[in-house]
Amino acid sequence: HGVKQPRNPWFDGPEFITQCPIQPGTNFTYEVILSDEIGTLWWHAHSDWTRGSVQGAFIILPAENETYPFPTPDADQTIILQSWYNGDYKQIIDQALATGIPPRQPDAYAINGNLGDTYGCTNDTIFRMQVDYEKMYLLRIINAAMNEQQFFAITNHTLTVVAQDASYVQRFTSDYILISPGQTMDVLVSANQNVGQYYMATRPFSDASAMPPDNITTGIFQYTNSEGGLNASLITLPARDDTNATNSFINRIRNTNVTQNPPLNVPTGIDRRLFITIATNNVPCNTSQCLLPTRFVASLNNVSFVFPRIDILQAYYNSSTGGVFTEDFPLNPPVFYDFTGNLTGFNTIAELGTRAVVLNYGEAVEIVLQATQLGGGGSHPIHLHGFSFYRVGSGSGNFNNETDPSTYNLVDPPLINTIHVPGKGWAALRFFANNPGVWFMHCHFERHSSWGMDTVFIVRNGTTTETSIRPPPSTMPRCPGT
Repeated sequence: HGVKQPRNPWFDGPEFITQCPIQPGTNFTYEVILSDEIGTLWWHAHSDWTRGSVQGAFIILPAENETYPFPTPDADQTIILQSWYNGDYKQIIDQALATGIPPRQPDAYAINGNLGDTYGCTNDTIFRMQVDYEKMYLLRIINAAMNEQQFFAITNHTLTVVAQDASYVQRFTSDYILISPGQTMDVLVSANQNVGQYYMATRPFSDASAMPPDNITTGIFQYTNSEGGLNASLITLPARDDTNATNSFINRIRNTNVTQNPPLNVPTGIDRRLFITIATNNVPCNTSQCLLPTRFVASLNNVSFVFPRIDILQAYYNSSTGGVFTEDFPLNPPVFYDFTGNLTGFNTIAELGTRAVVLNYGEAVEIVLQATQLGGGGSHPIHLHGFSFYRVGSGSGNFNNETDPSTYNLVDPPLINTIHVPGKGWAALRFFANNPGVWFMHCHFERHSSWGMDTVFIVRNGTTTETSIRPPPSTMPRCPGT
């Protein structure tokens, strides 16, 4: 997740987008090509809900002749935030899709696989990070939760944010961070308090009508030779629905002009503009398994993505696209309405389809993502494969294409791969389409992606071998029935 794989989409991973699934009893070795990534990324399965447990950190250390653009930490620690279900991930989503209703909420959250001490389970374990007084630590935080954005804090300790999505940012301090599913964040913390044990804690954030469980999950930031001292009343995290805390934190993140980062290259003259509305919808459901006359789907520009039975990359590369996908994803929503108003009783019936956006190599692209109040409303973490992009702006309400672009940050926008689109608001991103291939864009809330809140960008080859897709490996997994 977050590795751009230049000219190498064959090893990107999403099933039926860049490859067919790896069949039982077979294997497939991924070739990972790095470019300008530095810091914390991660890897995960990209098949149904399997990523809930098939996941891990992917750390890119500075080159031997490079240093961090901040004081060198004494040690680092990976922290993976997770959802925990008392059940099988695949069965949970399969049942939800079959019956047409939302999948159930997680039973708990976890820090590095440990539930902490707040759930009352008989076999609770708690993650402990051992630290030494006056030492500094680099926390590599990954939100691998299925459907929940998370606040994170360490009691009585200040966090210094230094990187997001494998790109350094201007350092700033905060009592908490907000991290969306798919995102990574590198944070410095100094063990400079009285020797003792301090809670680290997470809490979900949501601005949607359907709230996740308001569970605080704990770990322990434990000084060497310390005992006791834990006090849950000292945990201070923003409230579950605190949009001010969320937006103020996100708006503090800025790019930094350090040599370890790629040179700032924000597109200014735009060749291709997309305005994409994000929604959850209902469509008729006529199967006997459905519990209601309609079933939940999700959409981008009112198109609910349908996965084909052969991967799109193979079909595109072999010029055999018939019946697999079409190249007509709408660049604007088919209907304009008050996207962020009261939409009770209002529903645009989504169209089901496998429709792609086709870009020419080198085009400067701007995408404005508009959250809507259709369905449950709320914010969304939108992830684009194959690229890091600049988050140039965001705001509340309906995007105004005459006035809002004047508020864009084109000076030091953060370079990221997963963008937070605020509920009842919008976010804008820009990038150059300089990576030929087939690239998935989707909500990193798994329930939304499973419902069709996805699309595909196809970047055509350039004019040279060096600007064209590499040939496919001979070991690509075979598609079912072929």
